[in-house]
Amino acid sequence: MDKVKALHDEIISKVKEYYRCCFGDKKAFEPGVDKVNYAGRVFDEQEMANLVDSALEFWLTAGRYANIFEKRFAEMLGVEHALLVNSGSSANLLAFMALTSPLLGERRILPCDEVITVACGFPTTVAPIVQYGAVPVFVDVDTATANIIPEQLETALSKRTKAVMIAHTLGNPFDLRAVSSFCRKHGLFLIEDNCDALGSKLDGRFTGTWGDIGTSSFYPPHHLTMGEGGAVYTSDPLLFKILKSMRDWGRDCHCDSGRDNACGCRFNGQFGTLPFGYDHKYVYSHFGYNLKATEMQAAIGVAQLDKLEGFTAARRANFEYLKSRLNDIPALQLFEALPGAEPSWFGFLMTLKSDCGFDRNEFSKFLEQNKIQTRNLFAGNLTRHPCFESLVPEVDYRIAVPLVNTDIMMNNSVWIGVYPGMTTEHLDYMAEKITEFFRRG
Repeated sequence: MDKVKALHDEIISKVKEYYRCCFGDKKAFEPGVDKVNYAGRVFDEQEMANLVDSALEFWLTAGRYANIFEKRFAEMLGVEHALLVNSGSSANLLAFMALTSPLLGERRILPCDEVITVACGFPTTVAPIVQYGAVPVFVDVDTATANIIPEQLETALSKRTKAVMIAHTLGNPFDLRAVSSFCRKHGLFLIEDNCDALGSKLDGRFTGTWGDIGTSSFYPPHHLTMGEGGAVYTSDPLLFKILKSMRDWGRDCHCDSGRDNACGCRFNGQFGTLPFGYDHKYVYSHFGYNLKATEMQAAIGVAQLDKLEGFTAARRANFEYLKSRLNDIPALQLFEALPGAEPSWFGFLMTLKSDCGFDRNEFSKFLEQNKIQTRNLFAGNLTRHPCFESLVPEVDYRIAVPLVNTDIMMNNSVWIGVYPGMTTEHLDYMAEKITEFFRRG
């Protein structure tokens, strides 16, 4: 074993040396030559060392590192439970489907029940609702925050409403005070799509922890990365039981992967109309999935967790720096946060004012031609996309109020990055080019 340990330590040491040789020296930024990506991986030798360490163990599926990540991630957020999954989209699917469990009794979501949401966002916040056969009910967003207008929730409410499922847009916390109060008042579930907002806070409390279930994504552009990966989290023990079951094939057994009979009653239970003593590892209480992440992904995530506080500070600093440089451009409406909010910004949103005389696509093309990567505000207005052409209005989905601001964001909004890998040189270059565009007019 001494030889094995020595060999292991030598391999890890070489991996760290490899990182320093290949990634350690950062090339100086050349404005107009080097592309300014809206996001990217930020990592050091520890992520690579963890990745190789997990590969040498060759457990492959979720194991030691996954358990460490789930425990530390939950502790960081201040919730009781966190489950690692294979993507943020899977996290949203799992979070929604948990609310359809028979274990929730009369509160469970059934086909044709309604879920209030917004059309201005990423489609996987809405997709699980439609895929299950529930009805998304759309309200509008505020152009300053790009988030839900809480005053419209009462208008969207009906006897069939069971939940609210919405995202914190580009890291900007939506009005959790008003939305969570509305949900409590009417006995509704609240799912926070926190995929673009990990590390954001409102009133000192992390986003993703105000509702019944929060979700995160660990795709490379996001606040932490595992390459692919995501998480669901909750402090509700029943919801945790359901989430874990549905993530792990729908099985009733709660034993971790690779462990048998942890409860001591594997062969002495009665389930459904199965024979008494049917192997509990093969009893299914839900129609579930296999949404687990791999051990290699989790190993990277464990190293990334140590960096989250620094990543969050960098995102906030980069955002504020850009805003200070661009605040005086009359043609632009810039992102705003609620009082008491501490966003961990995912991007820097700019909305061209309708009377400014410029076209959003013209603006985006100018930035792209100058090697500044841009993104629209995701779907803009999801109800206008081809995927909605097969759906029947007022049956498959409902628009509770005119989506006036949603269409404004669809037509006039664009965003650029503020991720931690950016330097002051990147930010200055972007600010200079944006200013140059509007001076041309």
